[in-house]
Amino acid sequence: MNNTQASSFGLYETARILIPGFYFASLSTMFFYFFISRYLYFPLENVFGIILFLFFVLVSGLTMYAKETTKRRRAFVENQPSAFLQDSIRRFSAASILSEAEARQLYFYILNHFIPSAFHEKVFFFGTVYHIMNQIRRTSFWFALMSILCLVFQIVSGIPLVNQQGLISFCLLICLIYLLNVKYNKADRKMQENYQDQIFWLQMNPEIIRDLFEKFELSKKGPQP
Repeated sequence: MNNTQASSFGLYETARILIPGFYFASLSTMFFYFFISRYLYFPLENVFGIILFLFFVLVSGLTMYAKETTKRRRAFVENQPSAFLQDSIRRFSAASILSEAEARQLYFYILNHFIPSAFHEKVFFFGTVYHIMNQIRRTSFWFALMSILCLVFQIVSGIPLVNQQGLISFCLLICLIYLLNVKYNKADRKMQENYQDQIFWLQMNPEIIRDLFEKFELSKKGPQP
C-alpha cells in the first residue's frame, strides 16, 4: 500500500467513526431538549456542553465502529471476493484448500499491492458509504422507536400535544429519515456491485492468483534449508 492509499484508508476509516458518531450525538442532543429537559434540567449552552457533545461524537462513533454490526448483514457477507479466491484456488488444485482467514489475508494482499489505485479508491469509498448508511439507519430506528414511546408516555401522563410539538417534529423527522434510508437503500446494492467489480478483476488476472498462492503456500512451510 503506497502513501496515497494509506492516507485514503485513514481518511475513510475516520469518516466511519466521526459521521455516525456525529449523527448519534446530534440526535441525543435533540432528544434531550425535546424530552429529557422537561424532567431534568442540565445546562448545555456553554463550553462544557460543547465538550460533552464532542465526547459523545467520539465515544459513540468508536463504539459503533468497534461493534462491527454492519459486517454481519447479508449484503456484506454474501459474494465476498475472498470466497471467490477460495473457489479459484480449489479449482487450481483440489488438494489445496484455503481457510476463510487465509483467503481474506491473501485477498487483502492482492487488494493492497496489485489492484490499481483508482479501483482501490472505489473499494474504500463504497465500503465506507455502506457502513455509514447502515449505522445511520440503525440509529434512526432506535431513536424513532424511543421518541414514539416517549410521546405515548407523555400523552398518558396528560400532557397535551400542543406542548409536545418539539418531540413530535423530532419523531416525524427521524421516522422520515429511517423510511427514506430503507426505501432508497443504495448502500447494500453498491456494496454488492463493489464486490462484483473486485471479483471481475480477479477473474481477469488468474495468473496473479496462482503465483501468489504458490508463494503463500511456500511461506507457510517456513524457510527452506
